[in-house]
Amino acid sequence: MSFVTRLRWFFKDRWGSYAIAVGLMSLVSLLSTIPPNLIGKTVDNIKDGQLTASGLTQTVLLLIGLSLLLYVLVYIWITTLFGNSALIEKLLRGRLLAHLTKMKPAFFQRNSTGQLMALATNDILAIGQTAGYGVMTLVNTLVGASVVVVMMISLVSYKLMIAALIPLPLLAVVINKLGKKVRTRFLDAQASFGKMNDHALESISGIRVIRSYVQENNDLEAFDKVTSEVMDKNKRVSILNALFQPLISSIVGVSYSIGIGYGSYLVFQDEISLGQLISFNIYLGMLIWPMISFGEFINVLQRGSASADRLDTALTQKPDLQDADKPIAIEVPTSIEMKQLTFTYPTASHPSLDHVSFRLERGQTLGIVGKTGSGKSTLLKQLLRQYPVDREKLMIAGVPVERIAVDQMKRWIAYVPQEHLLLSKSIRDNIALGKPDASPEEIARAIQMASFTEDIAQMPEGLETIVGENGVMLSGGQKQRLAIARALLIDSEILLLDDSLSAVDARTESRILHHIRLERAGKTTLISTHRLSAVSHADWIIVLNDGRIIEEGTHDELMLFGGWYKEQWERQQMEASLEE
Repeated sequence: MSFVTRLRWFFKDRWGSYAIAVGLMSLVSLLSTIPPNLIGKTVDNIKDGQLTASGLTQTVLLLIGLSLLLYVLVYIWITTLFGNSALIEKLLRGRLLAHLTKMKPAFFQRNSTGQLMALATNDILAIGQTAGYGVMTLVNTLVGASVVVVMMISLVSYKLMIAALIPLPLLAVVINKLGKKVRTRFLDAQASFGKMNDHALESISGIRVIRSYVQENNDLEAFDKVTSEVMDKNKRVSILNALFQPLISSIVGVSYSIGIGYGSYLVFQDEISLGQLISFNIYLGMLIWPMISFGEFINVLQRGSASADRLDTALTQKPDLQDADKPIAIEVPTSIEMKQLTFTYPTASHPSLDHVSFRLERGQTLGIVGKTGSGKSTLLKQLLRQYPVDREKLMIAGVPVERIAVDQMKRWIAYVPQEHLLLSKSIRDNIALGKPDASPEEIARAIQMASFTEDIAQMPEGLETIVGENGVMLSGGQKQRLAIARALLIDSEILLLDDSLSAVDARTESRILHHIRLERAGKTTLISTHRLSAVSHADWIIVLNDGRIIEEGTHDELMLFGGWYKEQWERQQMEASLEE
């Protein structure tokens, strides 16, 4: 069974609690066969005139005591079994999130956000139901039905039992065919649910753009089509689910008819007593739930197995980057060097970087400029190790990056991307994301370096101001400065600023860069930007065009060269003077 195989690690770890739950369920099934036998004997005693007051009292007290005992036992196995169900959901969600944090961008290009959300919600829930409710229905089917059949044979009549169970093989055939169809339709329903998640995320995150283009109605119509598809596919699953119980009830009803008809004949033939016939029909009624449980088990198992397959497919995908067998430990990145590095994105046909070379010593600043789409951000991402690079093309302290542990690289780098990710928490929590134990003084210093102090002072709640989802309560410039403060707080060896000053004015930009130069003396900084004033102080500047370096040097050297850099500098200086 693929479900058990994929989750054997959990069942192996929790076998003790499962053994307790299954043992108690089996005991409950055994004890539940006692009342029908007592009722049958009582009926026979009434018929024969042998029932006494003391005997009746004893029987009633025994039934009451048995019911209380069953109540306690059922409570224990339910809490034990469904506790395991909740636990596996918790563990799987933790595993999935831990796995996602290790994945590189290529993984998220292959798997949409909506599909990953469907895994974390519907699929893991279906797996949890199989590990809890599915086990319950399986035990009820196997143990409950077996115990009842044995009691029918031993206490009533094997001939009556065989006759009454003749329709049951038909039940297995019907459930098998329905189960296969449920699995197929459930997979389709889960896929459509993922698409609905994708659409909802896009609509919510892009609500401002949708409103600005007056596309609310069109977006609602598109979303209605997606939700209608989800509804239709889930309806198809529900139709099959709805067929299980009526079919089982019909087949059990035929068994009832055989039991009463043939049982009455055996009573007239004096092969069984009236009390035994009553006991048999009670036992037959007790078979209804195990038979329904069997249908429910097949249904839940197919759902859980399909979800386990989907989850396993995601979890078995490996990161595109793997650490070397014996990574080289480096204490300090004394230099950064690219040697004729060429890089092409996995889904692209044209290289985004083409034979790029430079060398940067510790404590120096590199400026990266160029037109939009020239490869500036791609160059910075090579240091983040998001994609594999050719061997010995990118060196840190003279060591190829493929020989350095990825976690070691992450500890060296603070990165401020173009698109800032802000959490729906306070400004303090967002700034301290990379250093949760930072002191108030350290946070205040980082805020000052990012020239964000005055903005926070004007907010009623100061550092405790909630920024909203992805910083919706902040302006573009405030978002950038908050992200810069977050990066400066950890005081990393390497700071990457990816066009991170585009939304602030020239005066604020000058103050931030001045603070960075002072506070990060002896630390390496790489700045990509469209505004050349942000890199005029850099020790070395490279100009990219279509992924190639077309100019490089210091600010003064590039001005003397008279190429693209000089032209852009003069244009931007003229625009700045006109604005003033």
